[in-house]
Amino acid sequence: MKNWSDILTATNDQIVAWAAAQSWAQDMAACQQDSEWHAEGDVWTHTKMVCNELTKLAEWNDLSRDDQLVLLFTGLLHDSAKPATTCVDPETGRVRSPKHAVKGEHLARRVLRELECHVPTRERIARMVRFHGRPVFLMERKLPEHEVVRMSWLASNKLLHLFALADMRGRTTECSTRTEDDLTMWRMTAEETGCYDTPYPFANDHARFLFYRQQEPNLHYVPHEDYRCSVTMMSGYPGSGKDTWLATQRPGLPVVALDDIRTELGAPSTGNQGAVIQLAKERCQEHLRANRDFAFSATNLMRQIRSKWIDLFADYQARIEIVYIEPPMATVLQQNKARDRNVPSDVILSLANRTEPPTMKEVHSVLIPDLDA
Repeated sequence: MKNWSDILTATNDQIVAWAAAQSWAQDMAACQQDSEWHAEGDVWTHTKMVCNELTKLAEWNDLSRDDQLVLLFTGLLHDSAKPATTCVDPETGRVRSPKHAVKGEHLARRVLRELECHVPTRERIARMVRFHGRPVFLMERKLPEHEVVRMSWLASNKLLHLFALADMRGRTTECSTRTEDDLTMWRMTAEETGCYDTPYPFANDHARFLFYRQQEPNLHYVPHEDYRCSVTMMSGYPGSGKDTWLATQRPGLPVVALDDIRTELGAPSTGNQGAVIQLAKERCQEHLRANRDFAFSATNLMRQIRSKWIDLFADYQARIEIVYIEPPMATVLQQNKARDRNVPSDVILSLANRTEPPTMKEVHSVLIPDLDA
C-alpha cells in the first residue's frame, strides 16, 4: 500500500498484513514487555490482539468506516514508540515504557504523513494514540467530568472508550489493577456530561477558550464575547502556501509576517531570531492597541511557540483563529525551493518530526483548509 487511497479500499486483514511488513512494526516485534502486565509477549503480538479485539466489539459494525479506520490505526500505532522508550526500572527490575504515548503521537503522524493521509483524519489518529491510556485513570482525577470535557475537543470520548476496551482485552494477563468497570465510568461520565460522542457544548467559543486556560475552570461560566479585534494566526511549513492563502481568503487584511521582517532586517531564516521576534511583537501590538484585525504569519508549528503569541493576543482581548496549511510534503519541498528565501530541506524534514498541529484547546477556532477543493 503506497498511500491512503489504497488503505481506503483495503480490508482490515490486508491493512494489518501491510503494517506487519513496516519497520516500525518489526521493531515492536523485537520489543518485549513486562511479563506481569503483558504475558502475551512482545509489543507486536499485543498490537495484533488489540486489532482483533476491535473488530469483536459489539459497536464495531455500527461505526462509520472512517471511525473504524481511526480505531484500527490507533491499534496499530498506539504502542509504536515502545521500542524507543522501553527500559528496565533500576529499582524494581520491571520493564517500563515511559512517555511512549507522547512519542507515539509523533511517530503515528510521520507514518500517516508518508501515506498522505488526509490531515484531519491523521490528526484524529495521532491524538487517539497520544491519549489512548486516559480512560483507565479517570477516577484518579480530582474532577473526572473536567477530564472527559478536555478530551472531548481533542479526541472522541466514544472512540477512546471503545479502544480502551480492546486494549484491555487484547492481552494475556491476570495481573491488573484496572477493570472494565473503570472504562464504564469513562463512558458514563462522558454521557452524563454531554460529551460522549460529541465535543462538550460550551456556551460559546470564549467559554471553551477560557476553560483550557484557567487552573480551576468553571464549566458553566458564560463569558460575554466582546472581542476588541480578530487575529488570524497562520501555521505551516516554509513553502506551504500561507501567504497565498491569506491573499486569496483574507484580501486586504494587514499582515505581520516573520519572513517579511527577516527580509527587512537582512536576518537569516535560522539562528538567533531575537530581533525578528521583537519587531514582530511590536507590530502586532500596534494593531492590537488600535483594535485592528490582522494576520500573524509564521511557521508556528510547535504548541509552546504558538502559546507565547496566543498569550499576547489574548491579553488584548482578541478573538484568535489558527489557519493550519499543510499540503503533501513533496509539494512543500518543491514550493520552498522556489522561494527567494528558502529553507534547507533537511530543516523542514526535521520540523515535520516535531510538528504539533493546532487543536481547539488553544484558540477560539481552528481552520484546516481542504487544499484539494
